[in-house]
Amino acid sequence: MSKRQFTLNVAMNPLDQLVPLAQAAEAAGFTSIGLPDAIFYPEVASAPYPYTPDGTRMWNENTPWADPLLAATAMAAATSTIRYYTQVIKLGSRNPVLLARQISSVAHFTGNRFGLGVGIGWAPEEFLWCGAPYENRGKRVNEMIEVIKLLLTDEMVEYHGEFFDFDRLKMSPAPTEPVPIYVGGHVDAALRRAAKYADGWSSAMMTFDELTGTMARLERLREEYGRADEPFEIQAFCIDRFSHEGYEEQFEAGVTDILTSPWPLYGLDFDSPLDEKIDVIKRFAEENIAVTPNTAVGAR
Repeated sequence: MSKRQFTLNVAMNPLDQLVPLAQAAEAAGFTSIGLPDAIFYPEVASAPYPYTPDGTRMWNENTPWADPLLAATAMAAATSTIRYYTQVIKLGSRNPVLLARQISSVAHFTGNRFGLGVGIGWAPEEFLWCGAPYENRGKRVNEMIEVIKLLLTDEMVEYHGEFFDFDRLKMSPAPTEPVPIYVGGHVDAALRRAAKYADGWSSAMMTFDELTGTMARLERLREEYGRADEPFEIQAFCIDRFSHEGYEEQFEAGVTDILTSPWPLYGLDFDSPLDEKIDVIKRFAEENIAVTPNTAVGAR
């Protein structure tokens, strides 16, 4: 039987709630905290948001966001077993060498309780205003993943690619355990990226039928890349299976990690009081995690 894990996604929650929410999730039996990423809010976005039917954003200019690497470090300092992963960090607008330095530091300060979930990023403004080209972003991100994996090996390394180029260097200290990399995205290029480079795939909002179809496509792609026998995680946010039976159905289909922001399931908003959210975490855990066989607390 595969691992059955639950991740609490803390997107759009007030920053002063993040640490106590992580502590409550750890006590309730959640495996991980999913950390979102948004660098800024462009007043006018020149591209539609890809995960809503009409392309509108689900947040506004006043929605709170924390840098996910800093948030992971702060939350890990107040917990001992629960893991953290970015879900997902927008890789395309960042520099992979500097990011590798940050990832290594977070791995150390969290006691190897950190995973890197990556996506390209959807807003052209985030690329351009951070000094990164929007063109060829998919190929650039593929190289960025290669660079990051290389720099975390504790070896003297060099890289000479189409977009990134450096001579021999070593980044020390390297993480004492491998940092798992998860790739997000639903288009075929993203699925190929996950199948070729990653330790898992992270979904956004999908129906169960869309999810299982995508998982089948990933399985075929992993066979194509000769990686079918390697461990691979499936992190799922399924929009039509919000019940214990629905979560069981996802696990039976091959999902290893259920992503949830449980507040709306119990009538709360993202800005609801902390004590009410903690009660929701306990209630969700009692109804779903405590009764789920083979739940892997603190696993990956």
